[in-house]
Amino acid sequence: MKSSSITTMPLNRRRLLLTASAAIVALGFSACSAAASTPTGAGTPTPITIGLIPIIDVAPVQLGVQEGFFKDQGLIPTIESAATGAAIVPAVVSGQYQFGFSNGVSLLVAASKGIPVQIIASGVSTVGGGPAVEPEGVVVRNDSAIKSAKDLAGKTIAVAVRNSLTDTAVSAAVKNDGGDPTTIRYVEIPLADIPAVVQRGEADAGEVVEPFLAQSKNLGLRSVASSFASATSNPNLTVSYYFTSKDFAQQHPDVVQKFVTALDKSKAYAQGNSDAVRKILPTYTKIDAATGPKLNLPKWTAGLDRGSLELLGDLAYNGKLLTAKPNVAGLLP
Repeated sequence: MKSSSITTMPLNRRRLLLTASAAIVALGFSACSAAASTPTGAGTPTPITIGLIPIIDVAPVQLGVQEGFFKDQGLIPTIESAATGAAIVPAVVSGQYQFGFSNGVSLLVAASKGIPVQIIASGVSTVGGGPAVEPEGVVVRNDSAIKSAKDLAGKTIAVAVRNSLTDTAVSAAVKNDGGDPTTIRYVEIPLADIPAVVQRGEADAGEVVEPFLAQSKNLGLRSVASSFASATSNPNLTVSYYFTSKDFAQQHPDVVQKFVTALDKSKAYAQGNSDAVRKILPTYTKIDAATGPKLNLPKWTAGLDRGSLELLGDLAYNGKLLTAKPNVAGLLP
């Protein structure tokens, strides 16, 4: 058998070649490690995927992409749609999405099960003005005898997701108004179908958010209660949040900070430009331009409202969605 060419080289030349080869291998390993620790190299745009529900609440993200606020932070966002916030959680934890949007109760429940989620920014809050202006409500047929939250006791109510913020908040609102929430029968119906289900009389009432609240009114339904606003003592309750996985937050704090910075700028823009919000809705929801002016808009604020999350934790615990008081601090940065 012939010897390899490297073994026939002079000793000094062999040492030089082996040293160079080792250096190349080490350099390659170092480069791979660096690539694993950050999504992209320093100074290059970072692609991110954001899981959103196609509702009015996430309009700031859509506007932020349109206005270049994320691009200004060196981020290249791709938006993926999901039916519910609960469905977004596993996609974020698995790394399919880097960021997601969900209601606070779903995130508290996920954390209680050991799912490593971390809240990084507030979503939307109630506006504290009652059913006429809140972007969420329990709707009934116009000829229904139901006039207020307490009248919902003993009724069948359609909700998008059972054992989540929606039915928990409705039950709390009914209790606070003097009704017995244990007599309510909840049925799970896709959010977009709830207005028609109530209009046909297949449920006594339905819990909806915009743009489905406006669609409900177009069908002749009326809102009798704003359960999110009535469920706690806080008239400006933050009900939803943006989140990431704990692993991503620990490994890429710079990307998280860039996302929050872009998001806060986007929320400020949305809060001060309601016409822009109404205009962009038809681009990512099924709502038509004619319905835009009829929508009740939520409130968008920067920062994190820990007090609201604690109130949501109390709701979830009292509603038996949690077996113990939640560790709110463990969900926050």
